[in-house]
Amino acid sequence: MRAADIDIDISGQGSSPGLAAASEALLLARDFPQMRERLLTGGVANVTEERAAWHSALRAPAPTEEIAAERQRLNAFVRMADSERRWRNIVHIGIGGSDWGVRLAVSAFGYAGTWRQVHFVANIDGHAIEGGLAGFDPHDTLIVLASKSFTTAETLQNGQRAIEWLQGSGVSDPYQQVVAITARPDVAREWGVPDTHIFKFWDWVGGRFSLWSAVSLTTALAVSADVVAGMQAGAAAMDAHFAEAPFAENAPVQMALSGIVNRSVLDYGSLNIAPYDFRLANLVPYIQQLEMESLGKSVNLAGEPVGVPTGPAVWGMPGTDAQHTFFQWLHQGSDGAPVDFIVCQHADHGWPEHHKSLLANCLAQREALLTGKSFEEVLQDSLNEGVPEERARWLAHHKVHAGGRPSNLIVLPRLSPYTLGALLALYEHKVFVQAVIWGINPFDQWGVEYGKMLAKGIAGELSGKAADPKHDASTTHWVKRFKESLR
Repeated sequence: MRAADIDIDISGQGSSPGLAAASEALLLARDFPQMRERLLTGGVANVTEERAAWHSALRAPAPTEEIAAERQRLNAFVRMADSERRWRNIVHIGIGGSDWGVRLAVSAFGYAGTWRQVHFVANIDGHAIEGGLAGFDPHDTLIVLASKSFTTAETLQNGQRAIEWLQGSGVSDPYQQVVAITARPDVAREWGVPDTHIFKFWDWVGGRFSLWSAVSLTTALAVSADVVAGMQAGAAAMDAHFAEAPFAENAPVQMALSGIVNRSVLDYGSLNIAPYDFRLANLVPYIQQLEMESLGKSVNLAGEPVGVPTGPAVWGMPGTDAQHTFFQWLHQGSDGAPVDFIVCQHADHGWPEHHKSLLANCLAQREALLTGKSFEEVLQDSLNEGVPEERARWLAHHKVHAGGRPSNLIVLPRLSPYTLGALLALYEHKVFVQAVIWGINPFDQWGVEYGKMLAKGIAGELSGKAADPKHDASTTHWVKRFKESLR
């Protein structure tokens, strides 16, 4: 299939006319056309939180007046900063969706360096903010705080340390070097951030889709506003494909159906992402969050158990590093996993032999997973090499590749903002289709929220408040021990 300049080869997946017919019947039984329209037109797609999931509106070629106005404000801010050559350093503070997308875009298009240095700080571990501030001139550093609610503990604590660092370095008005990107401008204002430095996105933008919002300010400052616009254009083209292409030619739909078969029928517990492009190292955690936060559900929209395995564990790293790390398990392990191979047909460097080797490795690994190598073939190879027959037969058992392991091959003509935007939207829509078929809500994350609530209570205990008698015995023990060590 071809969608938004990307080729998607799913011939490595199980297929049959019967499966195709059953898949289309299942999509219709799940009211997929109506659900898709609700998603793309701003209807209530996130039913448990009673709001839209309208991130596609942020990249629409003709956005709403409010979205267009915020885009213009962001671009004006970037033009001002660039024309004055201000802020050679940026500390981007956010976590989850407020971090991974920006980190991906900056590493993809600024991998060889830019005139602005960017440090990303997400983790609450103090080593993260210490390293994020290290080596920067406080008088030429912009602090970008990205938090939808502007209550995210990690972001606010790290932001407070950054402001203290500015103050301690003699910056007279530190908040002139702070930007807030949030759906709660009122909270950012109370925090001290000036209105001109507050950029808004909306409640209907889920955190893991916030890349398409003003959260990409850091991307624009680091690698240009043209990169942000190009990614939005590519994503919009994939939105149009998703909305219009027939089921049989619809790339997100077909990838989703293969994923359903692999997880719920063939019982593969994970999905491997193998980008054969060094610049896409951060694509793996980006897709990991998108898939696992969206599809990590076991209860359907009616509040009942789904009844089949849902969202796989998502993992991986770039090839060819991956081949020397875990491809042994993919080829000969007892479980294995479907693999999404992602590669650019053309490189942007000047070493064609390197790219030829990269392409060869990508195709070879996919072919080996698909076709395998039988006992008879391995045995004959050994005999042809002169290995004694008894040893050859014994050795052959160790060299058999079962084959038949599913994969997709996704080919970008080259890595551009347009193709990266289209690729991310491809995965977004694929995840949505899987959620529709499983009957789950991909836009909430109650499991994350519960852990946050528990952490807040335990943090209070470690600070000297009364102990919570509801803890299990192990947690009670460690709260007491850690509290003593913090005195």
